[in-house]
Amino acid sequence: MDTRSLQGQAALVTGSDSGIGKGVALELAKAGAKLVINYAHNHDAADEVVKEITDAGGEAYAWQCDVSHEEQVQAMFQEMFKRYGTIDILVNNSGLQKDSKFVDMTLDQWNTVIGINLTGQFLCAREAAREFIRRGVVEGVSKAAGKIICMSSVHEVIPWGGHVNYATSKGGIMMMMKTLAQELAPQKIRVVGIGPGAIQTPINKNAWDTPEALNSLLTLIPYNRIGQPDDIGKLATWLASDEADYITGVTIFCDGGMTLYPGFADNG
Repeated sequence: MDTRSLQGQAALVTGSDSGIGKGVALELAKAGAKLVINYAHNHDAADEVVKEITDAGGEAYAWQCDVSHEEQVQAMFQEMFKRYGTIDILVNNSGLQKDSKFVDMTLDQWNTVIGINLTGQFLCAREAAREFIRRGVVEGVSKAAGKIICMSSVHEVIPWGGHVNYATSKGGIMMMMKTLAQELAPQKIRVVGIGPGAIQTPINKNAWDTPEALNSLLTLIPYNRIGQPDDIGKLATWLASDEADYITGVTIFCDGGMTLYPGFADNG
């Protein structure tokens, strides 16, 4: 793959101050994209990502926005248009968990997760799509008018007891992604999903921060290693490039085989 495959393109990665979002932002920057590092709370962490990119010769700035709030999303996009002129790549990555047994789950726990994980992706995708349609394809920049990458999870297909709000949000992302891809393809807009499995990030630290927890987790991963943020970042960078120009409307799982249901490997 061309190491500068995204040269001159402007990318927004939501929730890119840490974890998977940070890994994606760093890889997009390596490929030549100009970045908006979106964060909700941790300004210092976002600034560190910006510094890492700019120290390597890239271009980036940080912007605070709660993606579940329409007016904040619109302000974030307007600032991006002022600074970079447009947007070429949106990576809808912001997400969180508020775990609970179903019968104990509060409405606030439900609404918070759906609001950030699903509604936030809708709001950002809508603003990006409006700009892609307004601007159209720019020759010499990309074969597509724009690319939207929706960060989902293996839990768009694997049920997850104790996490009904999270799993529901990811199932919703999958169907939103497919529907947007169907509707926007005639405008040369590609919409794809990434379904990470177990990735070593702060959101799931309890699953890997002790040898016992990690060994238990690895029983769910046939490839026998936990994923890293750059595994997702490299996939996102390829999907955003012209090498993936004929791919739209699908989720690509990056999970070491977790969706292969390893519990059935020995006939159940």
